[in-house]
Amino acid sequence: MLNQDNVKLGCAPINWTNDDLPSLGGDLTYQQCLSEMALAGYKGSEIGTKYPKDKHVLKKALDLRGLQICNGWFSSLFTSDKPIDYTLDLFKKHADFTYFLGARVVGVGECGVTIHGDESIPLSQAPILSDAQFEKLANGLNEIGKLAQEKGMKTAFHYHIGTGVQSMEETERLLAMTDPNLVGIVFDTGHSTLAGGDPVKLLEKYMDRVNHIHFKDLRSDVYHQLKEQDWSFLKGVKEGLFTVPGDGDMVDWDGIFAILNNSNYEGWIVVEAEQDPAKADPLEYAMKARKFIAEKTGL
Repeated sequence: MLNQDNVKLGCAPINWTNDDLPSLGGDLTYQQCLSEMALAGYKGSEIGTKYPKDKHVLKKALDLRGLQICNGWFSSLFTSDKPIDYTLDLFKKHADFTYFLGARVVGVGECGVTIHGDESIPLSQAPILSDAQFEKLANGLNEIGKLAQEKGMKTAFHYHIGTGVQSMEETERLLAMTDPNLVGIVFDTGHSTLAGGDPVKLLEKYMDRVNHIHFKDLRSDVYHQLKEQDWSFLKGVKEGLFTVPGDGDMVDWDGIFAILNNSNYEGWIVVEAEQDPAKADPLEYAMKARKFIAEKTGL
């Protein structure tokens, strides 16, 4: 079983308010979000779009609830026309902010040519990175990894639908091009599955590169509609594509937990199942996931 001294459970604010589609949960406050995370039994949170930008204000709100920040999505722009230093400078500021709040890992998603935040573009039009773009991305991630290492942090690249690195093949290619001592991954069960891959095989092969974990499941009926009708990523989210572990029907959780329970993983497991809070009460689903993970891992 997973060691409670080494592995902590967190919850993502995207379950309350969606960063890519702020109209979902737009009426919910960050105070409610943090309070319900704590009430559901989690110890950490990722950064949310509504969270205070003043680190002292946010830390006070976290401390009141016995929480800490465990990660914050960082949007790298290495595949764009911007110079590498532009992204590196932004990363330094982001790392400083999240480190102060308790994070020791930074999840990095490449957003230079992404479509995942555009509701009008179907997933079939997801970008395919050129050799030159892969090279720029790999070099940039290695540089970010050096900066993080100097600060006592780790990086975790987040393969993500619509970004140009979503499939297992694309993820493997990037991992082969980056320094394993500098660049890890966010293991995300939902994005592996949505991209048509097998998250169990991905975890089994790259367990030693996993620096952070996102848990979510999918609803197969919505998944098939998305594929058949060529929806955008955000259309899928609004229609209920994702849900929490213990509720969906597409992820092989027994396979996932068999690997994790026999691993030496140290870090955070974060429930991150973006849904419409008007349809899926965030507290209810956070509690459902918390109970499921406890039953499977003893955490």
